[in-house]
Amino acid sequence: EVHLVESGGGLVQPGGSLRLSCAASGFTFSSVSMTWVRQVPGKGLEWVSSIDSGGGITYYADSVKGRFTISRANAENTLYLRLNSLKTEDTAMYYCARGFYFGMDHWGKGTLVTISS
Repeated sequence: EVHLVESGGGLVQPGGSLRLSCAASGFTFSSVSMTWVRQVPGKGLEWVSSIDSGGGITYYADSVKGRFTISRANAENTLYLRLNSLKTEDTAMYYCARGFYFGMDHWGKGTLVTISS
């Protein structure tokens, strides 16, 4: 059974940083692309970033490009998202998902990121 468990969210001041993690199990992590998406309460999902199976190709939404960095540790079955220069509009629930190129088929329960002074 596929499990994705996000962690690392919290309350941060504007301009601060966080690193989110997503622990994966139940599938061959190193063989699949992975994605981060986010959702502001009451609004739709926003795609944030994706990474290919090997970690060498990354993609970012314009809203986070240059501030966020996606990476993965295949030996540890873990996906990361480094969030720098955080803004209040980055406040959202962040989810990791399995897949990207052919769609996403499993999601974690999310970790909440709140940016506030």
